[in-house]
Amino acid sequence: MALTSLNQYLTADLMRESCLKLRKKAAAGVDGKTVEEYGKELEERLPKLIEEIKGGSYRALPARRGYIPKPGKNEKRPLGIPAVEDKTVQKAVVTILEPIYEQEFYPFSYGFRQGTGALDATRAMRRAIEEGKTYWLVEVDIRKFFDTLSHEHMREFLRQRVRDGVILRLIDKWLKAGVMEDGAWQATEEGAPQGGIISPLLANLYLHEVLDKWYAKEIKSRLKGRSFLIRYADDFVMGFEREEDARRVMEVLPKRFARFSLSLNMQKTRVVDFRKPSRPEDKPESFDFLGFTHYWGRSRDGRMICKLKTAKDRLARSCRAVWEWCRKHLHQRVGEQCRGLNWKLRGHYSYYGMTHNTRALRQYYLTVCRTWFRWLRRRGNGRILTWEAFATLLSRHPLALPRIVHNLYQTG
Repeated sequence: MALTSLNQYLTADLMRESCLKLRKKAAAGVDGKTVEEYGKELEERLPKLIEEIKGGSYRALPARRGYIPKPGKNEKRPLGIPAVEDKTVQKAVVTILEPIYEQEFYPFSYGFRQGTGALDATRAMRRAIEEGKTYWLVEVDIRKFFDTLSHEHMREFLRQRVRDGVILRLIDKWLKAGVMEDGAWQATEEGAPQGGIISPLLANLYLHEVLDKWYAKEIKSRLKGRSFLIRYADDFVMGFEREEDARRVMEVLPKRFARFSLSLNMQKTRVVDFRKPSRPEDKPESFDFLGFTHYWGRSRDGRMICKLKTAKDRLARSCRAVWEWCRKHLHQRVGEQCRGLNWKLRGHYSYYGMTHNTRALRQYYLTVCRTWFRWLRRRGNGRILTWEAFATLLSRHPLALPRIVHNLYQTG
């Protein structure tokens, strides 16, 4: 059933709550206002804002263009940073739409949804591979997904459940607001800017229609063996019991995505033979998913099990970030540097601290120690820092040791 009267929930209370939930240190948009500055004028602005939204005179500001480096590449990923007022209204709309689409999304979709995360997706995939014996995998990379979303198809997908003109008009304004870069405005005929609060929900809805429903209703019943799909935002892996099923799906995937104005990076999209090795000398293929390399290795009792470790490009990126941080904060007090490095270490462990990944965690820890030592040596002060002196310094200012935070074999 399509819902026609949702804008009644766009109230002053929801707007206040949405503004309070924004990150206080979030970057400002093209108007230069921070969350704190906008919050001070929110009460005065609210009546007029709601009137503009429901009357159709609300104008979305263009997103400010920013860039972040891509993992393991010299390229940069474009970001669109909306103004705080646009973020506030987007947050309110997401609050209204999320419960509607949560009923639609499949349980194998994990990204950008409340109560699910990368750990859940990783556990589900490893369980599907080992228990379902689905060893033929299709590893897929969508080319510039957020930049190439079709606005026309997005409108069609939205109208299947949402017919409220106010909500649809708001979303359309955000999609067409454009971006501002170096003082020049650029139109956006396609895509949803990464950085917008509404973009993850729209992206999830888009792939739900393009991929998830297609797999569940059309593909799965036509296969000869068991299969699975695990999707986290725009990253997904499909697994099959039979090689012929994997090859058939691999053939139709580019056509399916092209139908909805998306394309696959065929250099990174491949069929992976992930069958369990029967002999010690066998070297099966591995694959990357959500920052981890998945491979076969021996357990403590000698069995071959599916293990994971930090992907090389992610580890290299983390190490480069520590080097740059130490260079930037070279002249801080040692205690302040120690607190900053521990913040980075604990953040790394909180994501990558998974079962089987002890070696990569220790490699990152040792890299942080060596990097800190090398930059401290550059401070000079008329003395050359030795390893013995650095060990004494570490005893006074210890760095957080590697630790496993997440147990992959825990079901909850």
